[in-house]
Amino acid sequence: MARKLFVGGLPYRTTGDELKDAFSQAGEVATASVVTDRETGRSRGFGFVEMVNDGDADKAIDMWNGKEFDGRTLTVSEARPKAA
Repeated sequence: MARKLFVGGLPYRTTGDELKDAFSQAGEVATASVVTDRETGRSRGFGFVEMVNDGDADKAIDMWNGKEFDGRTLTVSEARPKAA
């Protein structure tokens, strides 16, 4: 079952493809997206990566949480459900 991860601290120029490529080092990525501002279209500095299986998700957290990515330190954790 796929697990969704929150990725914070992204450089503002990071694309979804770059995010997917980086997290592919930990395993198979189902989806990767960078959240953008609705009005400006500019990155908000965070995104989500969906890993295909739990083992790869754990590996991705271990691999990227607290690590530097393109000059910024990432925060990676399991995504929490959206608040109602």
